[in-house]
Amino acid sequence: MTKIEKIIEDTGAFDCAECGKCTSLCPVAKIDPNFAPRLIVVKAQSGLGEEVKADKDIWSCVTCEICNNMCPYEVDFTGFIQRMRSEAVNMGNVPACSQAGAIHTMQRLTGKGQKQNRLLWLTDDLKVKDKGDVYFFTGCSYQLGVLFKDKAEELKRVPASVVKMLNAAGIEPVVSNDEVCCGHDLIWSGNEAVFEELMHKNIATIKATGAKTVVFSCAEGYRTFSVDYQDFLGDLDFEVKHISEYLLDLIKQGKLEFKDTNAKVTYHDSCRLGRHMGIYEQPREILKAMKVELVEMPSIKEKAIGCGVNAFVSCSEVSRKMQLDRLLEAKGTNTSAMLTFCPKCLIHYNCMLRMEKKPPELEKAEIKLRDFSNFIAENLKGSP
Repeated sequence: MTKIEKIIEDTGAFDCAECGKCTSLCPVAKIDPNFAPRLIVVKAQSGLGEEVKADKDIWSCVTCEICNNMCPYEVDFTGFIQRMRSEAVNMGNVPACSQAGAIHTMQRLTGKGQKQNRLLWLTDDLKVKDKGDVYFFTGCSYQLGVLFKDKAEELKRVPASVVKMLNAAGIEPVVSNDEVCCGHDLIWSGNEAVFEELMHKNIATIKATGAKTVVFSCAEGYRTFSVDYQDFLGDLDFEVKHISEYLLDLIKQGKLEFKDTNAKVTYHDSCRLGRHMGIYEQPREILKAMKVELVEMPSIKEKAIGCGVNAFVSCSEVSRKMQLDRLLEAKGTNTSAMLTFCPKCLIHYNCMLRMEKKPPELEKAEIKLRDFSNFIAENLKGSP
């Protein structure tokens, strides 16, 4: 069995019946009539794997997973795309990364041993430990906030906000300067080798702390540990929790209280947290517990429009159209802000809002984008 045949078998691509449901729902295909998820799979099925590896459509897919969620034959299209991208890179078909590849370079350097100060956000008033049961994987939010300070500077505050909330519930989480990027962008851009290096560094770091639960504020980090790490390593020795799941449990236990607020917001289901991981209700239940009014957009949960960019490799006119459509939906809710748990969504939507040459429709789409963790922390009882 060839490597491509193995990928087809592992992802259930042999079961594709060419019904076309994936293409009819694919947000890329709706904008680009030349793109169709099923055609990529059909080519591979037909023995045209080398052609698929050389095809630009490998990078056009935004891996939003609408196709997976709606496929009646349960074909793992995004898993197929992810693994075929590694094959594509090995034959020289590499993506045209946005931001001049800065994010990928940073991740490759840390994978190769370049040391970063991952705890620049840590202040004396925040209580953390070196060893313990609860580990907070801080991820790259702070670094992204520095790099994209013109678009999403509030990301620098996310790690401190999470620790502040955990402290308010009587929890002193473990944080470590030895952790590195989870590798999400590298595995989705075909660099499997460095992804594995990052993965092993992180697993060793967490195991050394004795943690039994690892909490993530980032949707991508949560997905990467929950799915990709376990694809490579099998079951992990610790429980993986998204911050929305973890905080909701604390709220139900009466360990967190919130200030009175008349805030009215809308919520964006990012693809990694929503369709990839099925986290839909927890963020909404948190807003309900906070007595914050939630006004839903027309496209939510399984049918939510994504930001149109995957791992900084698919930023295109298709992405811009998806972003504009989503921002128009958000603006139509007549709320003060759109909340999201995905740092990349925050960056990409703000990038659209700050375009130099704006499409006329964008004037009707101005809305504030907020990180959900920061929003919760700001509304804790006793917060300034």
